Amino acid sequence: MGNFKEDIARTEAFVFDVDGVFTDGNIMPLADGDFLRAYNAKDGYAVSYAVRQGYKIFIVTGGRGDILYKRFSYLGVTELHVNVSDKIAVLSGIMERHSLDPENVLFMGDDIPDLCLFPLVALSCAPSDASVVALKKACWVSRFPGGHGAVRELAEFILKSQGRFEEAVMKRFNTEL
Repeated sequence: MGNFKEDIARTEAFVFDVDGVFTDGNIMPLADGDFLRAYNAKDGYAVSYAVRQGYKIFIVTGGRGDILYKRFSYLGVTELHVNVSDKIAVLSGIMERHSLDPENVLFMGDDIPDLCLFPLVALSCAPSDASVVALKKACWVSRFPGGHGAVRELAEFILKSQGRFEEAVMKRFNTEL
């Protein structure tokens, strides 16, 4: 929570908001009260890949819906917290249950309700189309907007910075990059 390169090297857990991070922020309400969201398959693959590499992945969102729950359960996230009004309490509980040091955690959010978590983690991150205040407060900003590869870029950035991306790809596919 001070030296960017050291913060990256220590990262062992990712915490994400959903709407505006995994999606472009558009939602379509359904008659049953659920919502349709478009998710980027590359972002999803990055999450499942990071899980396989041993990272803990947490979702903390004000969003809700069975479809949202099914999507992130399928990807293998460590914990999924939906319809959250007190993000600080949820993140504190996650860190306590999983014995996580805040210096080993990053968070990606895009809007005002996410700002409360930025000072509680080592790396605060945002998609390129995040709110102006989130962009100003974030210590790392993706080149991509929410729902269009921001999560993928962040995951690859961390894995590459830790020297784990190439090693894992070579091991899995028996090929060099």
